[in-house]
Amino acid sequence: MAAEKHSVPHTVRRALTSVPALLYLAVCVALIGWAVAVTAWDSSGESMAGVVPTFATLPLSLIVLALPLPDGPWGFVPLLLVCALVNAVLIGWCARALTGRSGSASRSGSRS
Repeated sequence: MAAEKHSVPHTVRRALTSVPALLYLAVCVALIGWAVAVTAWDSSGESMAGVVPTFATLPLSLIVLALPLPDGPWGFVPLLLVCALVNAVLIGWCARALTGRSGSASRSGSRS
């Protein structure tokens, strides 16, 4: 039971070391980088490239959209990065829970 009591940074670090979480985080960072590049090159100021990383960081980005947003297109980038990080932690936590020791412990316990 003492092994179940971990600190929050330990849990986050462990969740972010799973392959699905790292892949998701890499895709989100690439999409955010792409949206920033497209918006920077767009001289008309009408770029809708930020919609793609917003969809990639759903459902948390919907909550962020309800908050008062900072002025300008660049104020939204840190919020999307935080949403991607939180989603990656949740994905990593789910991946660890589904493939963790709890599944193998229950199988070995049923053999005895």
